[in-house]
Amino acid sequence: MDTPSGAVEGTAARKLESIKALIGETFAHVDVDTFLDTLLERIQDVLDVDTATVLLLDRPGRDLVAAAARGLEEEVTQAAHVPVGRGFAGRVAAERRPIYIADVPTADVFNPLLVQKGLHSLFGVPLIRSGTLVGVMHVGTLAPRRFTAEEEELLQLAASQAAMAVQSMLTQAEHTGAQELQRSLIPSELPDVPGFELAARYRPGKAIVGGDWYDMFPLPSGEIGIVMGDVAGHGLPAAVIMGRMRSALRAYALESDDPGEVLHRLNRKMLHFEPEATATVAYALCDPRTGRVRVSSAGHPPPVFAAPGAPARAVDVAFDVLIGLDEVAPRRTTTVDLPPGSLLGFYTDGLIERRDNSILTGIQKLCGATYAGPPEQVAAAVMSALIGRDPASDDVALLLMRRSAV
Repeated sequence: MDTPSGAVEGTAARKLESIKALIGETFAHVDVDTFLDTLLERIQDVLDVDTATVLLLDRPGRDLVAAAARGLEEEVTQAAHVPVGRGFAGRVAAERRPIYIADVPTADVFNPLLVQKGLHSLFGVPLIRSGTLVGVMHVGTLAPRRFTAEEEELLQLAASQAAMAVQSMLTQAEHTGAQELQRSLIPSELPDVPGFELAARYRPGKAIVGGDWYDMFPLPSGEIGIVMGDVAGHGLPAAVIMGRMRSALRAYALESDDPGEVLHRLNRKMLHFEPEATATVAYALCDPRTGRVRVSSAGHPPPVFAAPGAPARAVDVAFDVLIGLDEVAPRRTTTVDLPPGSLLGFYTDGLIERRDNSILTGIQKLCGATYAGPPEQVAAAVMSALIGRDPASDDVALLLMRRSAV
């Protein structure tokens, strides 16, 4: 007995409303995996299909990676990858349009699991958000199946809304991950340096976490290593690179007592293993016994120096090329003597750089707020003068050290 066309249209409409209702639910308190698993369960039930799968585009944008599946769980557990442009899902991603396969065994599919599962028909749609490809969603059946226009519309609606939700969740998860990683790499407390008072400030930017960091550590020689760095870029990638640079610099600091040589080795390492990364870094060695500080700068803003009873000034350090650029000349080291009572400060450009002012203006403002006083008080004065009540758009790091008066 044939089903009346009106009944078919009514069923399709109800299915469409079911998916719309699902998408309308709040997923603010679930992660991406839970959201996708719930969505695919509903799609599998509403469309009466045997499999439903979502593959997300990896960061380089070359492969689709199975993120969630119903009926094809092996894709996820076996970490199935499909190159963009290859096979079924790869074509959906590359062409950014729905694709239907009537007979899987005779089709050009990249993933052998689709054939091994005994699937006969497949229908896939791209996940696109604001013109950006997020991934691919596809459904399959063991028996031959033609999908109606209403069912295609339903799956495309689900894919569109899923792309929006997934991108939002991933962005939030990445932001949280970057924050946690960056916080874990910032010293929880500064070392005890005989004859010196120390203070530090770190504040993430209001927009998105970047790759700023500072570090301070004792060395076997008795000197203190001081680092202030800023990796180009934002988000989790910048934070990850920052973590790698921090670890590498610490290792090289154990091998050489020349700040310029340490930065040279760091640059060589980054050029080989992270060729796309760049960063500004200031590395200094302080001898607490003499108050002598040796500084090498890889394109980083100059330290600020304040002596008792005198205005603060920027230290005239040699300005060498950034980390991540080809070496054109040996890196140089500048020596700064800290008399008793004097203060030296390191910082990242988020403290001094503003859209409506030049960096030089920012450095002048920093010098105006800096004086040879207790570091905690100076740090508060600097943050008040340069940051104020409005959060900076970029990360801000500040490290101050004052040699105790005799």
